[in-house]
Amino acid sequence: MQDDPRLFTQAPLAAGLAVSLSPAQAHYLGAVMRRGPGDSVRLFNGRDGEWRARLTALRKDRAAVEVTGRLRAQEPEPDLWLLFAPLKRDATDLVVQKATELGVSALLPVFTERTNAGRMNLERLTAIATEAAEQSERLSVPRLEQPRRLTDTLGDWDPTRLLAAAIERAALPQIGAPAGALLVGPEGGFSQVELDALRARPFVVPVSLGRMVLRAETAAIAGLALLQAQATLDSRT
Repeated sequence: MQDDPRLFTQAPLAAGLAVSLSPAQAHYLGAVMRRGPGDSVRLFNGRDGEWRARLTALRKDRAAVEVTGRLRAQEPEPDLWLLFAPLKRDATDLVVQKATELGVSALLPVFTERTNAGRMNLERLTAIATEAAEQSERLSVPRLEQPRRLTDTLGDWDPTRLLAAAIERAALPQIGAPAGALLVGPEGGFSQVELDALRARPFVVPVSLGRMVLRAETAAIAGLALLQAQATLDSRT
């Protein structure tokens, strides 16, 4: 089973159902994985758990499977969000990939005063997140929201969700208390106006990620790892 290709689908999953796969998935199964009719794959959709399925048809641009049995029930996952300023293409790709592997449930790009990237290809980033979810064996794909200005996001934020804001070069406590979201700024850091706005919000918890000044993509990965570790410790106590 561990060697069976693992694919995300939007289709409902239950024993006996026939599921059509996308042209990209058909190409992956046939040309990359060298699979054919009769071979097994694993499917998940973020709702029904993980299922084994059997390939019933495979061409270059289409594939179909029959769902045969459930391998894992859908499990509760941490509701952790990542707010990040869009970076250069490769760095943004890395943030989306690693954040997915670290279990975030939502990715919220935010434009700040010093954000250098002007646009984002959400379709491409969704594909990166989907592939990361398939490879990491999580049972869902994180939600990727449309980019917004940081001020707009803060303006309609749910105050019951604590937001840990990673701020460099400041004497702040490291991440300790549980938080429902992490905010990481752009390569040039937050402006003073943005820092003042963050500190004025009661749901924002300014935190440090250590004495070293981290690249923005490194800060996102490190901060998420710390939050996940803290959540694991809290669940055991």
